[in-house]
Amino acid sequence: MRIELICTGDEVLTGKIINSNFSYMAQKLEDVGLSVHWGTTVGDDRDSLLAAFRLAGQRADAVIVNGGLGPTVDDLSQEIAAQAAGVPLVLDEAWLVRMEEFFARRSRIMPPNNRKQAMLPQGAEFLDNPIGTACGFALTIGRARFFFTPGVPRELRRMLEEQIIPRLLAMAGLQGVIALKRFHSYGLGESHVDQLLSGIEAMVPDGSIKLGFRAHYPQIETKLTVRGRDAADISTKLAPVEAEVRARLGNFILAEDDQTLEGVVLAALIARQATLALVETFSAGAITARLAHLPGAEHVVRRGVIARDLDLVPGAVGLSHLLLTDAMTQDKVEAVARAARDAASASHALSVLIELDAGADRIDLGGTVWIAIAHPEGVAFRRSRIVGGREWVRLGAAELALDCLRRFLQGLPVVERIDFEKV
Repeated sequence: MRIELICTGDEVLTGKIINSNFSYMAQKLEDVGLSVHWGTTVGDDRDSLLAAFRLAGQRADAVIVNGGLGPTVDDLSQEIAAQAAGVPLVLDEAWLVRMEEFFARRSRIMPPNNRKQAMLPQGAEFLDNPIGTACGFALTIGRARFFFTPGVPRELRRMLEEQIIPRLLAMAGLQGVIALKRFHSYGLGESHVDQLLSGIEAMVPDGSIKLGFRAHYPQIETKLTVRGRDAADISTKLAPVEAEVRARLGNFILAEDDQTLEGVVLAALIARQATLALVETFSAGAITARLAHLPGAEHVVRRGVIARDLDLVPGAVGLSHLLLTDAMTQDKVEAVARAARDAASASHALSVLIELDAGADRIDLGGTVWIAIAHPEGVAFRRSRIVGGREWVRLGAAELALDCLRRFLQGLPVVERIDFEKV
């Protein structure tokens, strides 16, 4: 089945906002075995929209249109959809009542221009939006079935997953149940993971398991898309493949499915009834920011020291006599971690000190990352080299430090290399 995605809006066309909705839709469709053939971006112009709808209606089987369902004059999707289909706009009384109730629950009066959002092309199929005022709808234009969605990301995502993807799967004749299993890893490149997982798909001879990857630095996401008759069939097929992926990737798997690295770390700290102090340089507080806002972190994260300059760190943890910039050593980094732990009266401390290469921001330069984890029994240490631009170093150092803390809390080696004889 040939699918086209059309994203509308001047702000998307001109690059004023990043078109994250397109990437989300394309990835979600790929995850369930549906491939996007065309992607079109159109501004808020009647003639351009009409031409895009008509062209998509000639070449695609299904089209998802994102945006243009709002109450303002530049929201044109309903109007142009009706024109392309050759039908008038009619008032959907039920949705109008829903919108009025939506505003009433918030002690507000619905503005008159919101009535426009209840005007749908005659004969359109209603697609519910339980969390917003822009209802979606489906309509046939030319040879294609069009699905119109709101531009607000959280509204789009719910409509796509709950209503549009099931309809597309039915159109494609893909019977049965589809499940997606995801593994998030750090420390292995995409080609390395691909090599390690060679032959995984062949474990299920009927071809109903598909292996895929998505690299989003610093992590690699490994995806298993599984198709089966029902949930029991899915579980039977998936169980041995899951076990094999875990065996081959080992401790490099830091989280699964909707888990995040910081969530796994926080859960491990909470399970130990532990508290944490943080010291970061150059990271702009990336590690603290990833942890401190999570539910439950208020009982764990005691203190965060964030410095741009290494010279500022010792005084912040009560070691004003210590010099870091003359020559960094393991002893100094461990001393900072212990002092941070003591100053915050925490059970654990994570110290991440970064020495940047001198000179311009170049991809052939980088930085040395010194990591120490102070705990009641001592200090765990790691030093690593990250080569790349400064943003690459910043993001990589935050990921590396959190992953070292995860490894320590899970009783794993903070520094690990793959033993290829075991793979």
